[in-house]
Amino acid sequence: MKIARFSHADAILFGILDDEELVVLDGDPMVGGYEPTGERVPLADVRLLAPVIPRSKVVAVGKNYREHAEEMGGEAPGEPLLFLKPNTSIIGPNDQIVLPWQSGQVEYEGELAIVIGRVAKNVPPERAAEAIYGYTVANDVTARDLQRADGQWTRAKGFDTFCPIGPVIETELEGDAVLQTRLNGTVVQQAPVTDMVHGIAAIVAHASSVFTLLPGDIILTGTPAGVGRIASGDRIDVTVSGIGTLTNTVR
Repeated sequence: MKIARFSHADAILFGILDDEELVVLDGDPMVGGYEPTGERVPLADVRLLAPVIPRSKVVAVGKNYREHAEEMGGEAPGEPLLFLKPNTSIIGPNDQIVLPWQSGQVEYEGELAIVIGRVAKNVPPERAAEAIYGYTVANDVTARDLQRADGQWTRAKGFDTFCPIGPVIETELEGDAVLQTRLNGTVVQQAPVTDMVHGIAAIVAHASSVFTLLPGDIILTGTPAGVGRIASGDRIDVTVSGIGTLTNTVR
């Protein structure tokens, strides 16, 4: 089931995607369940928004695909390498990524994102699915020069607009899901999500052993090899099969 958050008739609403229409829901389904209002609106008549605004944090995992770890000059870590992005970095589909004046090397990183659906602490891997509300698509935009200069990742990963997510939350992830990133129409990243060094259950378990995860929190699961620079005017499309395509432009 695909859940959208969208703007229509001067209101922010939630709905279930049904082909080319949205079945409007009575409030946030993460809080109030899937109660339809009886209204349906054409998808073409709405503006899709970031499908969730994290209530507290965006947790991210670094170097979680071996080939990406190698292209960054290292090896994949033995346990998930965690860092945080502020929730103010979130933007939605078709919003613009803004290049900060402080950086001369901003790069895309297409990723699968986990959306947490309940309070979770010290979750064992075999129960990780109970904490997950669904999945969406993300772009862990990074100022690579600042990442190198600072020796830690907060500034490089944390600028406003540096965490596009969307277009929807899919409550079930396909077992053979493939992540693909296109820059101006050219495929620059492609890998099955099963290529992750640390899988979804291990990531949720590890993150929840450090942070209490709250409903609406997002976990970015890492990017495959092929990261590269973006410039003003570029278009980035990140697709996860079974979820959809997240499109953003750069200025």
